[in-house]
Amino acid sequence: MFYRHTDLVRFAKQLLSNAGLSEDKAQAVADVLVEGDLLGHNTHGLAQLDNYLKALDSGGMKKQGEPQVISDFPAAVTWDGQRLPGPWLVLKAMDLAVGRAKTQGTCTVVIRRSHHIACLAAFHQRATTQGLMMILTCSDFNSASVAPFGGLDAVFTPNPISAGFPTGGVPVVMDISTSTTTNGLTNRLHAEGKTLPAPWLLDGQGQASRDPGVLFAEPKGTILPLGGLDSGHKGYGLTLLVEALTGGLAGLGRADPREGWGATVYLQIIDPAAFSGLDAFTRQTDAVAAQCRASRPAKPGVAVKTPGERGFERAAAQREHGVDLYPSILPSLVSWAEKLGVTMPAGIEACSSSGF
Repeated sequence: MFYRHTDLVRFAKQLLSNAGLSEDKAQAVADVLVEGDLLGHNTHGLAQLDNYLKALDSGGMKKQGEPQVISDFPAAVTWDGQRLPGPWLVLKAMDLAVGRAKTQGTCTVVIRRSHHIACLAAFHQRATTQGLMMILTCSDFNSASVAPFGGLDAVFTPNPISAGFPTGGVPVVMDISTSTTTNGLTNRLHAEGKTLPAPWLLDGQGQASRDPGVLFAEPKGTILPLGGLDSGHKGYGLTLLVEALTGGLAGLGRADPREGWGATVYLQIIDPAAFSGLDAFTRQTDAVAAQCRASRPAKPGVAVKTPGERGFERAAAQREHGVDLYPSILPSLVSWAEKLGVTMPAGIEACSSSGF
């Protein structure tokens, strides 16, 4: 079943509003969650709404308030997010950083005690359409499922890192975990009794595995760093970089007691106009992107694309023809719709020309 993306945004916003969020916070969270599904990140879009509503219901996500300013320099700001909704905090931080980057050349906002921030890729086009570059990453010291390279005991979360920058055409947006896979995907596959496409995990005895069940067995298995058994030292290094940018700069992380599901966030806006100029910047990024697309395809008939390009194509198709939601998402929200008095979104007929 397909769904109009505007109906999904309206549905999510109504649930969040009826759960106690103000209109601006509910709108921000709904927009970012649905954007994740539009781009194809279906473990970090509306799939997270059930957990968000549980957090609002339990008090784990704060409903009202503003971030507390810990420090404020012209190009470096630190907030305590007070466990407010993560997508709203990130959009608010972006607004601040964009304004300052246009006068300072760059601005970084670090947020401690944000709640979960959803799909990182969903934020970047808001910066690239203004001719700006953004780096966004996060960690969560409240849990651990990823082992350091060469180890068996989990220390990290998947610690995603993302970046987006403009070209003269389609922007480049990358969003990757510094581990081989994510908690969202392994949890989903475990619930469905399915396996991963490759041995991206270690069981508790140090054997590579495709079975997400090893993460729930005793002794617990772990997710491998990006690069796996062969070159996981590279992902391990990136993971530690994320820890330094988030927990290190925020001054709150794995040295401290756990506080509950959330995120520590690093967000940096860079204005190319303050360096060689936007035209010079996009001249270079256009050339690199063109050379990538001109590369002979390793798989005949499958053209080389830049990171994020397929996601933008998917989003455009789904805006026109309807969003193809993962089957388990709406059923997880039925009880919330009944509890909060919100009508479930109506499906629309799938359009075969959507291409996705």
